[in-house]
Amino acid sequence: MAVEVLYFAWLRERIGVPRETVQTDAATVRDLIAQLAAMDEWHAAALSDLSAVRIAVDQELTDLDAPLGHAREVALFPPMTGG
Repeated sequence: MAVEVLYFAWLRERIGVPRETVQTDAATVRDLIAQLAAMDEWHAAALSDLSAVRIAVDQELTDLDAPLGHAREVALFPPMTGG
C-alpha cells in the first residue's frame, strides 16, 4: 500500500523533505519506521531516537505498536509544548 509520510520540525530538516509517499507492507507504525530508517543515512539518523518522536496515523495520535491497517497518512513530529 502507499502511505504518505509527513515530517515536521527537526525531522523534516534532517531528512530533507517535508513529505514522501512510501510503498510499504508494514503491519505497524514500528515496522514502517524501521523501513524508513533503512532507506538511507538521513532517515536512519533522524529516526534513531524514537523517544523524541510522536506519531499520528490519519491525524490521530498513536504509538509505535499501532496497526497501520489502511492508513493513508503517517505524521512524525517532535513533542510539543504549550504556552
